[in-house]
Amino acid sequence: MEQNFRKMNHIELGKWGEDFAMKILQEKGYKILGKNYYFHKWELDIISMKEDVLVIVEVKTRFTDEFGEPWQSVTKKKQKQIYKVANAYILEKDLQFNTRFDVFSIIKNDHFMRWEHIEDAFSP
Repeated sequence: MEQNFRKMNHIELGKWGEDFAMKILQEKGYKILGKNYYFHKWELDIISMKEDVLVIVEVKTRFTDEFGEPWQSVTKKKQKQIYKVANAYILEKDLQFNTRFDVFSIIKNDHFMRWEHIEDAFSP
């Protein structure tokens, strides 16, 4: 999974971050149900289960913390979009589980890496 991050654009970095987050979540006992689920123009990054809880994970990956921690970009507006997409997913799949919203925040470049899994980061 080692790559040259200097040559990545932000879309490639985001995909790398989602793959990294899924790997860590699986190691922590999460079952991955889906990735990149779209509803209209919005998306859920990772859909998973932990015990009997549906866990929606928003992944934010940056090259640097120059403009703040990646998790800080999950604004109230972004949270509302995530709720709408999660609701569409739950209705489509006819799920009856409690739902939790996590954020997986990553800073990664060729010289440095820091990540944080924030459980129950926000709620409707």
